[in-house]
Amino acid sequence: MLYFTRWRALAIIPIAPVACLFAAPIFSPAASVEAWAQSRPEPGLDPKGGSYLLLELDSGYVRKAKLEQTRDDVRRALRDARIGYQGLATKPDGVELSIVDETRLPAALARLSELSQPLGSKGERSLEVADAGGGLVRITVPEAAMAERLDQTIEQSIHVVERRVSQLGSAAPAIQRQGANRILVQVPGLQDASRLKELLGKTAKLEIRMVDTTVTPDQAQQGNTPLGSEVLMSFASPKAPYVVKKQVVVSGADLTDAQPSFDRRSGEALVSFRLNTAGSRKFAYATAENIGQPFAIVLDNEVISAPIVREPITGGSGQISGNFTAKQANDLAILLRAGALPAPLTVIDERSKI
Repeated sequence: MLYFTRWRALAIIPIAPVACLFAAPIFSPAASVEAWAQSRPEPGLDPKGGSYLLLELDSGYVRKAKLEQTRDDVRRALRDARIGYQGLATKPDGVELSIVDETRLPAALARLSELSQPLGSKGERSLEVADAGGGLVRITVPEAAMAERLDQTIEQSIHVVERRVSQLGSAAPAIQRQGANRILVQVPGLQDASRLKELLGKTAKLEIRMVDTTVTPDQAQQGNTPLGSEVLMSFASPKAPYVVKKQVVVSGADLTDAQPSFDRRSGEALVSFRLNTAGSRKFAYATAENIGQPFAIVLDNEVISAPIVREPITGGSGQISGNFTAKQANDLAILLRAGALPAPLTVIDERSKI
């Protein structure tokens, strides 16, 4: 016969109900257990409710951007070395070109090899430069370098997502990486995921560029776009075309602040912004050189507005107008303060708990 001393019996009494609670599912019907499991909150979500988004980074965009950067680096290196080339083009895994004067081939190979940097501690390089014969040079981007760029991009994206979510004022959001190219976002207390999706689904790449007035939008759309310019559509509907120079005067990286505001005369919702010292200097120079010409404020390759330069803008601040609602102006200010995403994110799963 089992015998328990008095102190052991007293110790067992408070533990027994807890043990019964954990053992209950064993003796409960399967349907009851399933219902109990489904009633548990999502990990990281407050029992009172919240929103859950699973985002996927566009890996193809990252690969394309890496190849285009390599092409631009090659162009710059050969131009600085005054080495003539032709046929510079991106390929699925790198870049290739032909050296015009084959006697300059060794110098070209040496100059391009300087672009290759070590990767980690395994002896891998960021670029592989090869003489393909006949003056043809191939610069390959190894998969290890592509993987490193993807890793850097996802980490940068997480920081941007964190800044955007924090602007919503939600308590203790959980943001973490999932696998190679996904980000899990959980925001307790936010029961409507639509605004969260809207904020996180935009790249928010802001650029200020000059409008090209040498041709009309109709002429450009018929194939007469000047070299160094492109046709972009307006943000507002009905969509209207603009011919915009590709050269960026000021980018979102030059912003130090952005706040929603209102025009005192018309009551129109605006976004007021301030530029850093370098951005202020570039903007002042560009506006001084283009009095009477329009400049385009471009967000994610759409023209928000295209005001005309009346006088040099030297104060390092300005306003963005675009027939915004108060909510649109506030959300745009949030996006600009948080910075642009380095690559597009797509929502592949979403849940809300009320």
